Amino acid sequence: MSRYMGTSVKRVEDPRFLRGRAKYVANLSLPGMAYIAVKRSPLAHATIRGIDTSQAEALDGVIGVFTGQDLLDGGASFACGSLPCGFTPPDIVTPAHNPVAVDKVRHVGDAMAVVVAESPYIAEDALDLIDVDLDPLPAVVDGRAAMDEGAPLVHDEAPNNLSYHWPLGDEEATNQALDDADHVIELEFINQRLIANAMEPRACVAEWDEATESMTVWTTTQNPHTIRLLLGAFTLGIPEQKIRVIAPDVGGGFGSKIFHYPEEVITPWVARAIKRPAKWVATRSESYITDAQGRDHVTRAKIGVTNDGMITGLHVTTWANNGAYLSTFAPLIPTALYITLLSGVYKIPNIFGQTYGTLTNTVPVDAYRGAGRPEASYLLETMVDLAARKLDMDPVELRRKNLIPSDEFPYQTPVALVYDSGNYEALFDKAENLSGYEALRKEQESARSEGRLVGIGFASCIEASGPAPSAVAVGLGAAIGLFESGTIRVHPTGKVTVLTGSHSHGQGHETTFAQIVADEFGIDIEDVDIVHGDTDRIPYGVGTYGSRSAAIGGSALVKSAEKIREKLKKVAAHQLEASVDDLVYDQDEGTISVAGSPEAVKTFAELAFALTTADNLPEGMEPGLEETTFYDPANFTFPASAHVAKVEIDPKTGEVDLQSYAAVDDVGNVINPMIVEGQILGGIAQGVGQALWEHGIYDEDGQLLSGSMLSYAMPRADGFPSIEVDRIETPSPHNPLGVKGAGEMGTIAATATVSSAVLDALAPLGVTHMNMPLTPEKIQRAIAAAGNGGGE
Repeated sequence: MSRYMGTSVKRVEDPRFLRGRAKYVANLSLPGMAYIAVKRSPLAHATIRGIDTSQAEALDGVIGVFTGQDLLDGGASFACGSLPCGFTPPDIVTPAHNPVAVDKVRHVGDAMAVVVAESPYIAEDALDLIDVDLDPLPAVVDGRAAMDEGAPLVHDEAPNNLSYHWPLGDEEATNQALDDADHVIELEFINQRLIANAMEPRACVAEWDEATESMTVWTTTQNPHTIRLLLGAFTLGIPEQKIRVIAPDVGGGFGSKIFHYPEEVITPWVARAIKRPAKWVATRSESYITDAQGRDHVTRAKIGVTNDGMITGLHVTTWANNGAYLSTFAPLIPTALYITLLSGVYKIPNIFGQTYGTLTNTVPVDAYRGAGRPEASYLLETMVDLAARKLDMDPVELRRKNLIPSDEFPYQTPVALVYDSGNYEALFDKAENLSGYEALRKEQESARSEGRLVGIGFASCIEASGPAPSAVAVGLGAAIGLFESGTIRVHPTGKVTVLTGSHSHGQGHETTFAQIVADEFGIDIEDVDIVHGDTDRIPYGVGTYGSRSAAIGGSALVKSAEKIREKLKKVAAHQLEASVDDLVYDQDEGTISVAGSPEAVKTFAELAFALTTADNLPEGMEPGLEETTFYDPANFTFPASAHVAKVEIDPKTGEVDLQSYAAVDDVGNVINPMIVEGQILGGIAQGVGQALWEHGIYDEDGQLLSGSMLSYAMPRADGFPSIEVDRIETPSPHNPLGVKGAGEMGTIAATATVSSAVLDALAPLGVTHMNMPLTPEKIQRAIAAAGNGGGE
């Protein structure tokens, strides 16, 4: 029997997707279902003077119209609470976030009223009949300007619009290191706001069971147990054991479906109020003004280097725009997942970083693919490029001078984290070879002699994936532990059901988790079924985000499998009349035999059946074969990357032609190379999207100017060359699989790599920096400014 680990097994879940048999929340239809539409604010900041719902209520087919006050009061349903924040740094100010606004609206898209009708079309028509009297207030949209004296206050309880301040590192030592450096390079820049565009818009269905006083909620979430916990403890007040949350097939998330959203409160509240199932499905336009958005930093950075290219210190101050309310994990992203990554792959002796988390009249900001790690990598790699240019040194040479040596792992950074394993020299070697870096530089030199704008970008990045352990996470401000659960249930015939607290929304868990379990037992992968996403079926789990599923969820399954193998060996020892110590479990064949006596053997299926008949078991052993593990790792894992890109810019149009891209990543041991490569490629596309095209733009009044796919530029396949992908493997010592996170690595590296390439192309013109996205218009302006004697 072949081994599955390390093999590109085709995804077992794909046939149902390709045949249109997937089960999405929007497809769900229940008898007597009613439909919800939400009246949303057209203004970014305003006082609600009054709401007249009478005309909407009179429309034929309307079942009811509810306001924010109705939800607070409860009425025929529950009294709703404020949506909580699940990460709380010291001295944080957490303003109330009602599911439906009561006194003020604080961003365009803030909910003002809810319509329930017999059809979604009637519900939408009724929205136009609701008259809301809004008194406009001044708005603030810039994360740093929000702290200016006299700036409009988003919440009265947050003076200067400051929610939290999070410093880390030795500022005095860092300032001294900068003073002692031969060169100090300073830069102020923006990491622009991004808008997640998952294939499936968010949706929620809820059904109240009057007889059992229980609620079932189907929702497009990445972590169903977290949603159940928050519904029970904070927003609905239903006892947790009376809530069932189901996340069926989910069409992409990229972080935006981690959080607890108002509609997950509104929909079950309505279902109980009208005593009918209720359904809400976002329109694509609605998603742009309600789904949590990403990034949006203003940063001031200083890096010190010696004349021979050694980095002496890095000082960073960031203003992180959190939007109008603190989303579920918003403060975590620009603090513990950002400042702690400022060392990158480099041995930087002195680092200080601080973040000011501010509130503005914009859509809330939270995790988006990479979540803090892309921001840190872009910052660091940009500063390293500027240092190399200052010293007139090849940027790869400067990086190599500062790499953490492979013999210094585990490596303690100056910003709290301890890296588990790595070989960055080998990573660079393979990246240079794969891309033909020396040849690219020669091609660039020839092109420049012809007046062409050709750039080579190089970036090396690191990720802290699988946040852990729980004691550290909670100590930093997390409200819950970050373990993961895994149950393995072996049926009498030897078939296996796996119940995982992780959740798949495109990652391929039904394949990779089956590969893990099949190899642990030596059985066919077809004999393993994976169950996830239903809080009534699976053990309590934390869900999927932060590239944690294999390292934590997969490891929980390994630990459960070990327990099962130990029980099987005891049964085999009893039946074979041998010592447990003399038995060998052959994980290739799925058999247990006596060492030196291969004829004395029991198969996996025979032993599973023996635990069902239960007539020949060791004394005191319970029948049945099922084990559960809650796995809490000792540390993060730290995957790393080195990516190289070549671009050419059309000087007449400013268009960027991405001509080649090579990616080498270290994600530890690999379960399924095909799936990992797909995740890397998809991540690169998203990272390049930020570098060249994507931007969530608000005007000064808080209106989103890029609120549709007509105005928000998305990556397209025709904008990419064939991407070359390779890897090295330095296993993580902190989990039994030796894996590291893979799902976000492409995004983390690609933004910095392509930005580096574009700026390298413009370097002969004296252009040192431009804020992303690096659009043709910006590039044309920079070229024109350079032609007039000025750079940017």
